[in-house]
Amino acid sequence: MAYVGIYGQIRRNNVKSILLLIGFPSIIIAGVVIGILILNNGIWDEITQNQILQTLPVVLGAVAIWFLIAFLWHSKMIQYSTGAKPLERTQNMRVYNLVENLCISQGVKMPQVFVIESSALNAYASGLNEKTYAITLTRGIIDTLDDAELEGVIAHELAHIMNRDVRLLIISVIFVGILSFVVQVAFRSMLYGGRGRKKVDGRVMIVVLAISAIAYLVTILFRFSLSRKREFMADASAAEMTKRPDALASALRKISGNHEVDSVRSQDLKGMFIENGSKKKSAMSGIRGLFATHPPIDKRIEFLEKV
Repeated sequence: MAYVGIYGQIRRNNVKSILLLIGFPSIIIAGVVIGILILNNGIWDEITQNQILQTLPVVLGAVAIWFLIAFLWHSKMIQYSTGAKPLERTQNMRVYNLVENLCISQGVKMPQVFVIESSALNAYASGLNEKTYAITLTRGIIDTLDDAELEGVIAHELAHIMNRDVRLLIISVIFVGILSFVVQVAFRSMLYGGRGRKKVDGRVMIVVLAISAIAYLVTILFRFSLSRKREFMADASAAEMTKRPDALASALRKISGNHEVDSVRSQDLKGMFIENGSKKKSAMSGIRGLFATHPPIDKRIEFLEKV
């Protein structure tokens, strides 16, 4: 993958963020319109239009409230879910010096630094602006990697912040989460709706479930594709920052197979880490690759060796 430069990537991700903010609500609007049309046997008349006009404000209002809450509180939610705690300068000068030196070299404000007390080797970046930007490292990765390797990992996470990858990913995660919730509600309503439901109610739930599931599948495939591409770009950016692609490649070799943070269950959160892959290979690997948040780590290492 050709390296396009940090500023070029920032521009691309800013455009993608805008497209996401337009695209995901558009999918939701399209789903509502198609669903009501199906329930009205494909007839577009005044009744159908009125139903759409009555339903859309409610749906979009709920989506807006969900998005606003997640947008404002995402940092606290992520820290709580991963068990991350602030890492003070006095607790580990080595880590702070590596982060600070990289930030000075790139002319950016230093993000907050957090640690997860886990022996696993992993790290992630989070935040939507300078007030919330953070780099989180596991205790295992701090203790296991040498300075050059750890600098490569930190540079990778700093690249996610500088490239606006974290903002792009969080926006996509929020919208995918909304659609996932709709699918779960529709499915459970069909299973546990009770015997006294009207036939039309059952039909409504089937239509809602089908359309929501399709929309969810499309958005999640897009998000996974986006996530895989951002990992290659962050690797390239880190190599550019440190001038040591070999150090990051060495770090990835150590991380491979030792990255599982047991306290983190959410697949969305796992997708934020520097590695979330599997060494297992099978005949289904190609299909599974479409649903992978990260490219195979051996391909990332191979890419770095060519930089």
